[in-house]
Amino acid sequence: MPSPEITAPALVAGKRALVADAAWASMTGALSGGVVLVAFALELGAGPRAIGLLGAIPFIAQAAQLPAMFLVERIRRRKLIGIPTITLARLLILLLAVLPMLPGSEPRLALLLLAQALISVLSSAASCAINAWFHQLLPPSELGVFFSRRLLWATGLACICTLGAGALVEHPPLDSRMLAFTLCFAGAGIAGLLSSASLYRCPEPVMDAGGPMRRMRDQLRGPFIDRDFRGLLLTLASWNLASNLVAPFLTVYLMRQLGFGLSQVTALWVISQVCNAATLLAWGRVSDRLSNKSVLAVAVPLCFTCTLGLVFVPASASPPVQFGFLAVLHALMGIAGGGIGLATGNLGMKLAPRDRATSYLAAIGLVGAVAGGLAPLAGGSLAQWFSERQLSLLVRWVSPGATREVSVFSFAHWEFLFAISALLGLYVMHAVSRIREGTEVSERRVIQEFGLEALRTVNQVSTVGGVLGNLFPFGRLSERRRRQREAP
Repeated sequence: MPSPEITAPALVAGKRALVADAAWASMTGALSGGVVLVAFALELGAGPRAIGLLGAIPFIAQAAQLPAMFLVERIRRRKLIGIPTITLARLLILLLAVLPMLPGSEPRLALLLLAQALISVLSSAASCAINAWFHQLLPPSELGVFFSRRLLWATGLACICTLGAGALVEHPPLDSRMLAFTLCFAGAGIAGLLSSASLYRCPEPVMDAGGPMRRMRDQLRGPFIDRDFRGLLLTLASWNLASNLVAPFLTVYLMRQLGFGLSQVTALWVISQVCNAATLLAWGRVSDRLSNKSVLAVAVPLCFTCTLGLVFVPASASPPVQFGFLAVLHALMGIAGGGIGLATGNLGMKLAPRDRATSYLAAIGLVGAVAGGLAPLAGGSLAQWFSERQLSLLVRWVSPGATREVSVFSFAHWEFLFAISALLGLYVMHAVSRIREGTEVSERRVIQEFGLEALRTVNQVSTVGGVLGNLFPFGRLSERRRRQREAP
């Protein structure tokens, strides 16, 4: 039953339960989604359009938040709605363990798409109730640090599980890759049930009074006519469109076009996630001290610059050189992704009125459903069309003795998607500038603060870092420069 008042010890215990929930849930996602899911679909013979549909399903399923929002407002028992629904989704993940052992690739691919649709719909409906529950439970002033710590644990375990899954599929027991996928899905389902058990231990406050029951149309209209919140919705829509145009296909590009194995692909993913986790605490402190908008103003350009960098992977270089180039890009994308994920999540929680949180957070899900669902479908169709096309820029040198040509760059197949995504990123940066949140902060100030927080993190975990921090007091230098600038 919801509690009229959450005591301080109950809140502390609830936070621990939420961290455990995120840890188990991350293991579920690592073993049954992302790289592993795409690799399984490719094993079943999926083409670009099927991969695009697989990537679009979780976003299209966000539409399930609309009836869930209405149900939450009517029943006003978020825990009662959220936990059974998410548990049912995880039971379906457990049943996926049977799928690799069935005969026939085409029926299995169709069943995989159907199962992902059901799992995504149930997860989306549950998240509507659970997000509104968290929004009321957690103090707004602690969101940055709390969610960064929660994501830190989740990311660390996800990295371990993803590496393990990649190694398992690359070196399967009994030389059966399908048996390896069965073990991955079984582990994902079990971890998901443990996540639900952790979530059950979290207290639920009595839902804030939201006034008289309004029609669904009126509830959804509120976030879109709210000027401050509309800027966030525009940013999220453009971000989901630009980033998800390529996100589902990166694994395909690495495995099919560059020829990397699944263990190498998972290693690149882990590099990205490790850098993401290593900088989450720094991003969290910067967002609490300055603003979430300022974090986005730095992280978004970095992310799309790296996306464009995928176009320039040296095709003629040796595999180790290619891997090193991609590792740098993945590391930078991980750093940027941590800031973007943290800042957008915080903005949704911060800008949504507490008495109408359900409808405002559901509007975020609706925008993500439309933009994020269209992007992979469009990306799959574009990838299919670009598969037989190429664009090259050549420099020709003609001399009396010889003629030489040098290729400056060449777009083929997946590189077209990367370039289009980077161009769309320009509009995302424009949308970020329209968000209204607190005092405007320069990108230079954000980079300085982020660097200081990153150094502070190193100081806390490394003796060498502590020595460097003592030798080079960057924090005191920064504070001195700040006082000098603010002096009349």
